[in-house]
Amino acid sequence: MIERIKRNHFIYGRPKKLAFKIPFAYFLVILFTVGFSYLVLNHISTNSAQKKLNEASLQTITSIRTNVDLMIGNVNNYSKMIFSDPNLQKLLRQGDVYSNLQTQSKVSAYLYNLMQAVPIIDSVYIYDNSGHRFSVGTQELPTFMEAKIEDAPWYEQVVRNRGRYILALNQGQSFSEETSGNKGDGNIVSFIRLIRDIDNTSPLGVLVMNIKDEAFVQAYSSLLDQNSLDITILDENNRTIVADSADEPKGAVYQEILTANKAKLEQLFQQSDSGFLSANIGSQKYTVTYLAGGESNWKFVSISPHSTFQERNKSLVLLALVLLIVNGAIFFVSSFVISRSIIKPIQKLLRSMNKAPSGNFMKVNTEQNSYEFEQLYNGYNHMIEQIDQLLKRMIEEQKTIRKAELNTLQSQIKPHFLYNTLDSINSLALSGLNDQVCYLIEALGSYYRMSVSKGKDVITVGEEIEMVRNYLKIQKVRYHDVFEAQFEVDEACCQSPIPKLVLQPLAENSLYHGIRPKGTKGIIRISARSVDGTVSITISDDGVGMSREEIEQILQTERKGEIKSFGLWGTMERLRIFYGDKDCITVDSEPGKGTTITLIIPNGADALWDS
Repeated sequence: MIERIKRNHFIYGRPKKLAFKIPFAYFLVILFTVGFSYLVLNHISTNSAQKKLNEASLQTITSIRTNVDLMIGNVNNYSKMIFSDPNLQKLLRQGDVYSNLQTQSKVSAYLYNLMQAVPIIDSVYIYDNSGHRFSVGTQELPTFMEAKIEDAPWYEQVVRNRGRYILALNQGQSFSEETSGNKGDGNIVSFIRLIRDIDNTSPLGVLVMNIKDEAFVQAYSSLLDQNSLDITILDENNRTIVADSADEPKGAVYQEILTANKAKLEQLFQQSDSGFLSANIGSQKYTVTYLAGGESNWKFVSISPHSTFQERNKSLVLLALVLLIVNGAIFFVSSFVISRSIIKPIQKLLRSMNKAPSGNFMKVNTEQNSYEFEQLYNGYNHMIEQIDQLLKRMIEEQKTIRKAELNTLQSQIKPHFLYNTLDSINSLALSGLNDQVCYLIEALGSYYRMSVSKGKDVITVGEEIEMVRNYLKIQKVRYHDVFEAQFEVDEACCQSPIPKLVLQPLAENSLYHGIRPKGTKGIIRISARSVDGTVSITISDDGVGMSREEIEQILQTERKGEIKSFGLWGTMERLRIFYGDKDCITVDSEPGKGTTITLIIPNGADALWDS
């Protein structure tokens, strides 16, 4: 007792006193809490900002598509005005746009005035049924040329539409010279439809109205601000119609994003009419928002860097971090005050206990400021009283020391097994195997119900083997591919008495120290039979085995307490105490072939143990 008090005094005298450890523990908790809270808040805030940005982007490109559809609708109305012009109807009814120069002049003036009033129309081409083309543009004089309309790549679709318009990318030039492309800068979207006789609806020719890509940008430019998204419009074949980016390097980056993610975008276009895609270019992350569908099946794509919403989010996250740090600092300072109120009474008690090493076992009277410390002081004073009584009873207790040793060893084995079983349950729970966790807990409950045995220290061999069977069932859940268990039990010996928890530590050793180090699946065999008035129980495995020197070393180190387990030596010691120093256990083992442990149990027990 004196040595223990000295040791405790030495520990409390170290630099890491409780007065330091409590605030330090609080500091670590605060540091972890603040850091974890910051990460969670930043994650939630970032996701929320990303969601809002996605919604805003989708809303913006929806408005852009609406404006573009309105513009195309206006062009459709203008086309009706053009082919309803009586001069044009008269000219085409004659089958040749060259037939009447005076009428051509009127048509040219009408088209020119219309394009001046409607700047989105860049040029108008009129094809008759005789292989001629008549064109008027804002940047060119009226032109007449030969053009066989049937050679146009879009002609058959225009005829099938029976007056409904189609939109074609870069098909505004003479297809006899260029079937696609545009001579000028940028793209041209051609609005194409049949010109039909307003009297009998017979086809008179084809009307082509060319719209430059700048007109589409102007249609939705009012919806964007300087920090807004970059917009790209793709046609039904995923070709770029408009790539709106005033910053050329920035536009090149966005074009790289579209090119690198072309396959993913095409797949998304087929799956849904709207959605989002994350893309990376170097260390920069981008969000791609798209809207597809509509009458023309054009795709509207916006690209925005994550930095746009990260900047908006930074101030909120920093404010939250400052609040967390302030709260943490207040909590840390409070921890000093709280710890002082706890440490001060303990220090008073320690000063009183310092007198004990000199043999002065006197009761202490220390100020008591809480129920817990009152119980602590009373416990210390009661301990002082019990020391004197303990010294007087030591001789009498020697008579019952054998039973006390047995009870001590049993109490040490139970936590040993429970620790390993809970370790198995923990492993299964971490693996997400909830059904097996329930099964293992039920098996563990059955095992302990049998081990309690209504408070008895002695049970039957049959009950002990059943406990081992349950134990191996529990271990089988965790190590299902590691071992197999085989039982051979003679029913005649099942009612013989045996101390509880004798076989389980040996079965555990076979599993952990015999089978598992082997690296391949092994077998644990347990047998019980009657032999000459005794019960012979063997536990064998085909594991790695041990040499005689290894067995002696294990027994010696366990006996000295250098290995904190209660396996082989603990079981031998319990049987020695129970059966009065009888040599009732043998160990046979050979490296590489396995280990066999044999227990010879007398068929009966002292009446003293039965009570």
